[in-house]
Amino acid sequence: MVRPDDDLVSIIADGLTSAGIEVASGDIFVVAQKIVSKAENRYVDLDDVSPSARALELAKTVGKDPRHIEVVLSESSEVIRSRQNVIIVAHRLGFVMANAGIDQSNIDQGHSHRVLLLPKDPDDSCERLKSGLDQRFGVNVAVVMNDSFGRPWRNGVVGVAIGCAGLPALQNMIGEPDLFGRPMQVTEIAVADELAAAASLVMGQAAEGQPIVHVRGLSCQAPAKPASVLVRPKEQDLFR
Repeated sequence: MVRPDDDLVSIIADGLTSAGIEVASGDIFVVAQKIVSKAENRYVDLDDVSPSARALELAKTVGKDPRHIEVVLSESSEVIRSRQNVIIVAHRLGFVMANAGIDQSNIDQGHSHRVLLLPKDPDDSCERLKSGLDQRFGVNVAVVMNDSFGRPWRNGVVGVAIGCAGLPALQNMIGEPDLFGRPMQVTEIAVADELAAAASLVMGQAAEGQPIVHVRGLSCQAPAKPASVLVRPKEQDLFR
């Protein structure tokens, strides 16, 4: 289990060694948000939280611990929707998501009531992991941080990239020819999201204990872009 201040670069390196994998330039490592948040000690103890009037009000609608709601509000810029057991917010990082990405699954509670927040800056966390792995192995790799998101009009959750370093999170295909030579007009590919979703099939969602996935074979020559470019500006968001 990953704990605060653990060295994720060393954890990844040890896993690669035990698996007999030799790292090469172009390799990609998809890491689960939860282990990054744990290593960065993004815990909040609910026993130390005093809920505001707004949190107490929302807790009646949502049916959740008002202290938990207060932490969600502290990480959010806007409440988008709320109903029984559901609160959808705009996270301070721009993500529209349930509960600001805060939950209690796969957390050792011990004698307290803790929740775990997203990293303060997922793109920066990925940059630091990439730098550490590049130096450790003398290569040029990429890192994607994934989390599980629901989607408008679709049931179920999928892996989504909330952090990225070393590859284009979003690849612009506008102007590229289709099969009949017609230039594409609007197509942009969320490369990091597709990697995150594929890796989630290996990671699982419960007790699988597979928080790091090694990806090899993707060829992508476009300039690197962080995951922040995947967030659609509010003024362009037709779902709000």
